[in-house]
Amino acid sequence: MTLLDLPTGSTATVAAVDDVHANDAIARRLRELGFVAGEPVRVVTRGPFGGDPLLVQIAGTRFALRRVEAARVRLAESRAAQP
Repeated sequence: MTLLDLPTGSTATVAAVDDVHANDAIARRLRELGFVAGEPVRVVTRGPFGGDPLLVQIAGTRFALRRVEAARVRLAESRAAQP
């Protein structure tokens, strides 16, 4: 399951950020922003009709992510829960 698949309002735990290729700048930046294993993350809201962007909260900070970015964040499925 990825962050893109997480329902709005739900919380889960980050498992990893997937690199698409070597020296993946987007994956590296997501990790720098706090998307690291063990961190709880919540989807706050989504753009119109489920589109871009997704507003997510991690470590007390909210970020707007494009769907392609959210799809790189893998979640630990056993921790997904409604707030």
